[in-house]
Amino acid sequence: MPKHVLVKLEAEYKVLKHALLEEIPKEIGQAASQGDLSENAEYEQALSKRDMFQAKLVAMEKRISEIASLDVGRLPRDKAAYGSRVTLLDLDADKEVTYKLVLPEELDTNTEYLSISSPIGSALVGLKEGDEVKIRIPAGTRRFEVLTLVTIHQQ
Repeated sequence: MPKHVLVKLEAEYKVLKHALLEEIPKEIGQAASQGDLSENAEYEQALSKRDMFQAKLVAMEKRISEIASLDVGRLPRDKAAYGSRVTLLDLDADKEVTYKLVLPEELDTNTEYLSISSPIGSALVGLKEGDEVKIRIPAGTRRFEVLTLVTIHQQ
């Protein structure tokens, strides 16, 4: 399991939970004290904020559970998957490009990282060296050949 991702998500979770349990109830109370709740925009806004934070917490709990249950040992040893470094030949531009397949939560300004949830990343999952693939992206269709593959087990 990618522990660094779990640490990041759990920290975000704690911040959201604190806001939901401590800060938002104060906002709701302050807004409610302003009088008639039927025409109180601040009260409605605070309730909406609470609902949004609750939904985010539920989604984050699910994602933390999914990532915690990811068994890196069960990932394929001969096919592209999470953690793999893939060098591709862009057949249309005749240019090599290398990506590391990562979880969406690991994306940052590193242009070498490619989310396994992105159109290109998801199309690469399961490919082997020598495989060719056509990938539809918003700008059109791109064709790639997998030149080299280094799985998470080989790194």
